[in-house]
Amino acid sequence: MNRKAALLATVCLAALTINLDTTIVNVALPSLARELDAGTRDLLWVVDGYNLAFAALVLAMGSLSDRFGRRPALVVGLAAFATSSGLAALVDSVEALIALRVVMGMSAALIFPTTLSVIANAFTERRERATALGIWGAAVGMGVALGPISGGFLLEHFTWHSVFWALVPVGVIAIAMTLAFVPESRDPSVPPLDLLGLATSVAALGSLTWTIIEAPEHGWASVTTVTGFVVAGLLALVFVAVERAAEHPMLDVTLFLDRRFSAACASVTIAFFALFGFIFLITQFFQFLRDYSALGTGVRILPVAISIAVASVAGGQLAPRVGTKAVVGTGLALLGTAFLWISTLDVDVSYATTIVPQMVMMGLALGLITTPATESIMQVLPPARAGVGSAVNDATRELGGTLGVAVVGSLFSSLYGAKLVELLQGRLDPATLESARGSVGFTDALATQVPGVARAMEVAFMDGLSRGCLVIGLMCLAGSVLAWAVLPGTRYDPLGESELAVREVVGG
Repeated sequence: MNRKAALLATVCLAALTINLDTTIVNVALPSLARELDAGTRDLLWVVDGYNLAFAALVLAMGSLSDRFGRRPALVVGLAAFATSSGLAALVDSVEALIALRVVMGMSAALIFPTTLSVIANAFTERRERATALGIWGAAVGMGVALGPISGGFLLEHFTWHSVFWALVPVGVIAIAMTLAFVPESRDPSVPPLDLLGLATSVAALGSLTWTIIEAPEHGWASVTTVTGFVVAGLLALVFVAVERAAEHPMLDVTLFLDRRFSAACASVTIAFFALFGFIFLITQFFQFLRDYSALGTGVRILPVAISIAVASVAGGQLAPRVGTKAVVGTGLALLGTAFLWISTLDVDVSYATTIVPQMVMMGLALGLITTPATESIMQVLPPARAGVGSAVNDATRELGGTLGVAVVGSLFSSLYGAKLVELLQGRLDPATLESARGSVGFTDALATQVPGVARAMEVAFMDGLSRGCLVIGLMCLAGSVLAWAVLPGTRYDPLGESELAVREVVGG
């Protein structure tokens, strides 16, 4: 193995480790619901505690890795990730698990932008870089595949704690490979961290996510929820104002004036909104409604993961030939169509003839979107500032994932709870009905004791899943229209007008 191949294998393993964590935890959600008495809101925080910390800090971490060195950033991030994973395996309450998921997200925020930054600095020729990014995207897709399968295998033989123990040796191996194969690179001219920008961005994203996740509890039209949305919006405006005024902003918001950059960011956000929202729902559908084991669930998610891996490489090769517009626009249209199809599911639908084709369509679409859009984002900044570009890319991925889980999960929770109350009102005492409304796991356990509850749970669950997927599908189709309208329609011109304009902005 030559030096570049070993380096690429190292950063792909680091990226895979982070995505392994996301999907390995998702397949454990039903077990957490049963063993930790976790309701839907708790499960949303288990997933989004990680995603929120990741999305909120990834911009700052990208700058820090550029300034102080990408190699030590990878080592520190992987060490913190492995340690917090080991601690998560020792807890026995959902509150402690959520806290450690936040720490894991902070660690991932340091790792992920560094992997893309290393690639951008090591692979400078465009086609070579496109291939490397395609392989990197395939590694991310493999995380989607290996997480549910490995998690399912562990849950077949051990408790949910084992899914966190499993991440520790993977992190240790990645550290050893980093020390062996990743050369030191840094940009000492990167300015000090923009603390005010960081604080306002964390506050804005945190308040938005909290408001969405807690909305089913307070009511979507309640004073608490409306106030939360208003506060989040005001904080977002403050963030933009702070960044425009800062001498050295954490995020140069003028980058979004470049249509390739802004449209690509929007495409990545939508893609991961769809993926994370889907995985949150489908793992529970398979285990609670279809009674598949955790391992059976992991195996059944494999078609989407394989499709992502294949299409990630294909998308990276197609974009330089036919243009980013065509590849990403087609991918988003395909993704929207897949989710509109998924919204028509019923409980007894055939897995082989219906769900598998839906997953393949969705996976192919995601691969076509993410690699070309990622490359479009990375082309805006010069290699010396690659950490910033990769951090923006990662932030859009995690923002999409965070909002996907929060929005789709909260919408599902509201619709599921309302439908369940409608179907079981008067048949259960108020306290039991309230517990069932807030937790699919509780309802699933109750269904074995009370006649009629199982059917009511099925109807309520499918109502929430159907409308959640309908929202995703319509958003993807809107994103496709945006991509076709805004992204460049021709093959890449290395010194096109938009790139020259951005380079003038950033001084490249």
